[in-house]
Amino acid sequence: MAVLKFKKTLFILVPVILATIFFFFATRQHIVDFNTEVKPILNKKCITCHGGVKQQADFSVLFRSEALQKTKSSKYAIIPGDPEHSEMIRRINLKDPEERMPYQHPPLSETEITVLTRWIKQGAKWGDHWAYVAVQPTALPKPPKRLLGLLPGKKWDWVKNDIDVFIYDKLLQLKMKPSAEADKPTLLRRASLDIIGMPAPASLSKKFMESNDANAYEELVDSLLASKSFGEKWTSMWLDLARYADTKGYERDDKRSIWKYRDWLINAFNRDKPYDQFLIEQIAGDLLPDATDDQLIATAFHRNTMTNDEGGTDNEEFRTAAVMDRVNTTWQALMGTTFACVQCHSHPYDPFRHDEYYKFMAFFNDTRDEDTFADYPLLRHLTFEDSVKLVNITDWLKENGFRQAAKNVYQFIKTWQPSFNSLQTDSFTNAELNDTKWLAFRNKATARLKRVDLTGKSQLLYRCKSFLPGGVWTIRLDGRNGPVLKTIHVAKTEKDFTIISADLDPATGTHDLYFSYSNPNLKNPDQNGMIFDWFYFTQPLPGKGKPGYDSALNHYRELVAKNLPTTPVMAENPPDMHRSTHVFDRGNWLVKGKEVAPGVPHSLNPLPRNVPPNRLGLAKWLTDKRNPLTARTMVNRVWEQLFGTGLAETLEDLGTQGSEPTHKELMDYLAYQFMHDYHWSTKKMLKQIVMSASYKQDSRASKEGLQKDPYNKYYARGTRLRLSAEQVRDQALAVSGLLSNKMYGPGVMPWQPQGIWMSPYNGSTWKKSDGEDQYRRAVYTYWKRTAPYPSMISFDGVGREVCYSRRIRTNTPLQALVSLNDSVYLEASRHLAFIVEKQTGKEHVREQIGKAYKMTLFKPISGNKLKALEDLYKQALHQFKNDKEKTCKITGMDDEHNNPQTAALVVVMNAILNLDEVVTKS
Repeated sequence: MAVLKFKKTLFILVPVILATIFFFFATRQHIVDFNTEVKPILNKKCITCHGGVKQQADFSVLFRSEALQKTKSSKYAIIPGDPEHSEMIRRINLKDPEERMPYQHPPLSETEITVLTRWIKQGAKWGDHWAYVAVQPTALPKPPKRLLGLLPGKKWDWVKNDIDVFIYDKLLQLKMKPSAEADKPTLLRRASLDIIGMPAPASLSKKFMESNDANAYEELVDSLLASKSFGEKWTSMWLDLARYADTKGYERDDKRSIWKYRDWLINAFNRDKPYDQFLIEQIAGDLLPDATDDQLIATAFHRNTMTNDEGGTDNEEFRTAAVMDRVNTTWQALMGTTFACVQCHSHPYDPFRHDEYYKFMAFFNDTRDEDTFADYPLLRHLTFEDSVKLVNITDWLKENGFRQAAKNVYQFIKTWQPSFNSLQTDSFTNAELNDTKWLAFRNKATARLKRVDLTGKSQLLYRCKSFLPGGVWTIRLDGRNGPVLKTIHVAKTEKDFTIISADLDPATGTHDLYFSYSNPNLKNPDQNGMIFDWFYFTQPLPGKGKPGYDSALNHYRELVAKNLPTTPVMAENPPDMHRSTHVFDRGNWLVKGKEVAPGVPHSLNPLPRNVPPNRLGLAKWLTDKRNPLTARTMVNRVWEQLFGTGLAETLEDLGTQGSEPTHKELMDYLAYQFMHDYHWSTKKMLKQIVMSASYKQDSRASKEGLQKDPYNKYYARGTRLRLSAEQVRDQALAVSGLLSNKMYGPGVMPWQPQGIWMSPYNGSTWKKSDGEDQYRRAVYTYWKRTAPYPSMISFDGVGREVCYSRRIRTNTPLQALVSLNDSVYLEASRHLAFIVEKQTGKEHVREQIGKAYKMTLFKPISGNKLKALEDLYKQALHQFKNDKEKTCKITGMDDEHNNPQTAALVVVMNAILNLDEVVTKS
C-alpha cells in the first residue's frame, strides 16, 4: 500500500518538477557579458566617433564614468536600467539616416540592438578585459563524466603533462583528434632548432638516436637547455624587442659600441636568470644598491634608442623621442600592449587615459642621456689593474671617514657622471653648438649654462679642446656682468679632448653660469678657439695631508683622464638636475600642459608599497605578481617561438583589438606557473612545453585537419614553419662544419656584396672579417639600422629602428635566390661536399648524397629523393666536364677539389641545403 502511495505521489510530482524547471529556464534572462558581447560592438561600430580619439557630442564609450555623463544635447546616452529613456538606444533604432547612429554607416543589426538594449536594462555594467585582470590559478579541464555523470571521466591516455589537458579538451570540443608522435629524427631536429637555434652537435644527436631509454628525449632536452648555444638563440629573439643595433640610427647612422649588452643577454639566458630579475636589471639596474658593471650594462636595453648625430638637429627633440620610445617599447615588448597612441589622446579601445602616458613617461624622463654625440652616459670599462686602483682609492676614502666621497668618486670614474653636457648651454654670442654637439667659442664669445647647484662645489672638471694658446675663460654668476666665479687661462691642448681641473671660489645655491672667452691669437672671426664636451662641478678629493693621499689623488687623476672602451648605460639625474615632466598637448612635445608625477595606469595594479617613484619602482611594478600583463606576454612569446603563432596571435596587442587567445585558460595557467611554481624560470617553462604531447606531434596534416583547422590554431598536429633568418644561416654553417663556436665580442662582418652601405658623413664601410669570425653565428653579425645584413633581411629580419614584437614570415623568390647564390650558402655547400667526399670517397656518389642528407636532417634519405639528387649530380657533372672555368668557380679554385666530380657534388649539396624540409621546421 505504501509503495502504491509513493508511486502515485511521484507520478504527480515529476511533471510539476519538470514544468518548474522548464519555466525557470524559459523565463531566465540571459545576462549580457560586456567583454564578449558589448565591447566588440562598441569597438567596431561606436568608438571611432565616441572614444579616446574623438568624443562627438561629448559622448564617449571608452570608460563607464564618461558614458554615463550628460551629453552635449543635455541628454543621457546611457541610463542604467532604463533603455527606453537612453538616448543611445533611441538613436540606434531610428530610420532617418541623418539622425540614426552610427552616422553615415550601416545600421546595427537587430541582434546588436537587442544586446545593447538588454545590457542597459541589466544596469550597463562594464567589465575588465581578460588581459587586464591579474593572473589567477586556473583549474585543469577534466574528462567528461560517464554513466549520466555518476562516474568520473576516463583518463586521457594521450596527455603527457598539464599543457596537453587544455589542448586535448579543446580538441574534443571541436571533435578533432591529435596526431601521433613524430619520429625521433624529427623530434631531435625540432627540439634542437627551437632550443639552441641550430642542429644539435653530432655527439648529442648520436647519443639520442642510438638510445632506447624511455628518458632519452628528456635527456636531450636537458642537454640542449644546458648548452651555451641556448643563450645565443634566445638572445636573437630578444634583440628585436630591444631594437639592438651596432649603429645609432637616423641619417648618419654612425657606429655604437653596445655589444656588451648583447653578451649580457646571452649570459642571462644561459644562466636562466629569473625573468623578473632579468627585467628589473634592464629597466633599472643602475638604481639597484651597489650596482655591478653587469647590472649597469643590462640597462643598455633602453640605450638602444636611436641618437641623431646630424648637424642642425634639436637635441631636446630627439632626447624626448628616445624617452617616448622607451615608454612604447616597455609596453609593447614587456606587456604586449599598444600604449604608443596614448601619447596623443586616450586609448581608442583600452582603458588608458592621455595623461597616464606622461605619468608613465616621467619614470624615464629623468635620466642623464641627452642625444649626445658621445652617447653619454657611458660605462667606462677599466682594466683589471685599473679596477684595483679604483678599489684602493675608495677603500682609502672609506677608511678615512669619507664614505659619500667614495661613492661619488666611484661613480664618476666609472661613468663621468653626473656632469653637464655642453649642449645644454644657450644664449650664444660668437659661440654655438658646433655641429649641435659641443659648445664652441670664437673670440669674445659668451654663453650660458643654466641652473647649476654650486653648494659645496669647489672644483670644476671639464673636458675640452683648446686650439690656440692665450685664451681666457671667465665664469660669472647670474649675468654677463655678474660676480666672477673663476678666471681660467687656457693653454693649447693636444688633438684629443682633455680633462682639466680648476678650483672654484666658494658659492651656495643654484645659479645660471655665464661664460665668456677671449683670445688675442684668434685673428679669424670665424675660427673656434676652444670647444667643450662636459662640465662636472664637485669637491676636491678629500683627505689632503693624510697618509696615502698623494697616491690616491694621482690614481684618481689617472683613471679620470684615461681613454677607455665604453658602453652606453642608463643613469638617473641627481636631485639638483631633476627634469620635470608635462603632458604634451595632442602629443606635441613643444606644447606642454600640466606637470605630472611618475605613475602607472589606474586600470592596472598599483605601484607596490614602499617602492621609490623612479625606474626601480617601475621595474618592481612591472614584475609584481599582480601585474596582469608581464607573465602573460612572456608566455605568449615563448609559445610563439615554438609553435610559430602565440596563443594570442597578436604578441604586440593583448588588448581588446588584439586576437582573442585560442586557449586563454592555458595562457593563464602557464603565466601563473611561470611566476609562482617556476619562480620566473624561462628554462623550466620551455621544458614543460617541449615535453608535452602537443609539441611532439607529427606535423603531417590530414584532410579533415586542414578543413577544420587549416592554420593549426588548435594544435591537432605539429607545426611546420620556415626557419628564422638566423636559423637558416646558422644551420647551413653548422651542417657544413664551418660554424665557429667563438662567443661574445664586437659584431663581425661576414661576406656581403660591395655597395650595400651608403654612409653619409662618416664614410663607414663594411670590412669583411677574417678567419673564423666570418663563420660565427648570426647573432654576432654587425647590425646597421639603415643597411641591415641583406641575406637576413631577405628572410624577414628587421631593421630595429624601433621595437619589433614579432616578425611576419613571408615566402618570396628572393629568399631562394639568397640561399642558392649567397656566398655563405655556396661556401657551406662546398665545405659539405668536401666533408662527405673525404669520408666516403669520390666514386661513391649515392653514399655522399645520403650522408649529407642525414647530416642535415638526422634521417636516411628516401629512394625517390636520392634518385632526384643523383640525376642532378649527373646533369651537373656533364656540364662541368665541358667547362673548366665553371668548375673552377664552383669549387672555389681549390687545387685539391678542382675537378668536375667535386663541382657536381657542390651543386647537389647546395640543393640539399635548399630543400623545403631543410629550410622548414616540421
